[in-house]
Amino acid sequence: MKWNNPRKQGAMLLLSAVMSMSLAGCGTGNSTSADGSSTSTPEATDAAASTPEATAAALSGKLVLYSAGPQGLADDIVNGFKAKTGLTVEMFQGTTGKILARMEAEKANPVADVVILASLPSAQALKADGLTLPYPEAANKEKLNPDWSDAEGNYFSSSASALGIVYNTKLVANPPKTWAELADAEWKDAVNIPDPTLSGSALDFITGYLSVNGEQGWDLFKNYKANGVAMAGANQEALDPVVTGAKSIVAAGVDYMAYKAKAKGEPLDIVYPEEGTVISPRPAAILKTSPNVDNAKAFIDYLLSDEAQQLVADAYLIPGRGDIEASNRTNLKDIPQLKVDWAWMSEHGNETASKFAEIYK
Repeated sequence: MKWNNPRKQGAMLLLSAVMSMSLAGCGTGNSTSADGSSTSTPEATDAAASTPEATAAALSGKLVLYSAGPQGLADDIVNGFKAKTGLTVEMFQGTTGKILARMEAEKANPVADVVILASLPSAQALKADGLTLPYPEAANKEKLNPDWSDAEGNYFSSSASALGIVYNTKLVANPPKTWAELADAEWKDAVNIPDPTLSGSALDFITGYLSVNGEQGWDLFKNYKANGVAMAGANQEALDPVVTGAKSIVAAGVDYMAYKAKAKGEPLDIVYPEEGTVISPRPAAILKTSPNVDNAKAFIDYLLSDEAQQLVADAYLIPGRGDIEASNRTNLKDIPQLKVDWAWMSEHGNETASKFAEIYK
C-alpha cells in the first residue's frame, strides 16, 4: 500500500514505526533551529500549554510543517506564526497525495510535527490508525464547524473549499447548472476533471457524490467519460487548460483557485450545481511522532486564531470558524450542499479511486 492515494491507504505502514520510536528522537536533517533545536514530549507540555500566551513565552526550537496548498496562504500563516513565536519553521508544501507519499517514505524516521491536508477522510484515517496526537485544549476549537473537526482534538479543519463547475467566460456563455449537464453533447471533449489519486478534494467530490447517489452514481462518471471528459492531473493541472482556453470547463474544480484567478483578471468563473456539491474541509493534525509537541500545539492555536482565520478568508477559502466569513467569495451558507456520508467516503476511498482510474484509463 502507498500513501500517494489521498486516503487512509498505507496508514498502517507507519503505525509500527509510531509504536517503536521515541517522540523526541527524530530530526529533519535539513536545517537546525536558531538555538540548536530543543524538543519536548507530551508529558512536558501540559503546564506550558495551559494558555496560548504561556505557550508562546516558553517556546524554542522549530516546527516542521507539511501543508497542502495554497502556497500563498501557507506562507502567510507560517510568517504570522513565526512573528508571534520566534520559532524556525521548516515547511514542505504539496498536494495531499505528495504529503502522504513523503510520510510513507519517512516512516522509519518521521520528522513532521503538523500536517495540513486537503481531504477530511485522510485525517480521519490518520486518527483511526493511531497516528495523531489529540489536543482537546486547542484555543478556539469550540468555534470550528463541528462537522469538519474531531471532537477529541485529533484534527482541526481550519479552512475548506467547495467543488464546483469552473468555466472560461470567453468560451461559455451559459454554464451548466447541474452535474449531469456536463455529459451533454454541447460539452463534448471540452471538460477536465482532476485525478482523484492526486487530488484529495476531487476524491472527496467523487466519493461524496456516490455516498448520496449509491451505485447508480457511477453512471454520471461513465457518461462523463463517454462525452470526452479528460482526467487531467491534480487541481491546478486540470484548471490551467481552462485558463488558456484549451478546455472550457473543470468539473469538481476547487473554488478558491477559481476566485483567485478571477481576481487576477483571468477569464474564469464558477457555479455550484443546484442539486448540491461537496465541501472539502482542510484538516490540520499533530502527529504522534512529533519531536516538537509544544510548538505543534502553539501552531494549532495560531491556525484557529482570529488573525490566521482572516488570512484564510483573504485567500478565498471558507474559514473553519463559523464566526468568520469571507468578503471575496460565496460563503458556506449560500452554497448548496450534498448530504454526504463522511464515514462511507473514508471507508470506500481506495476502491473508488481505483474504479475511477479504471474507467478513465
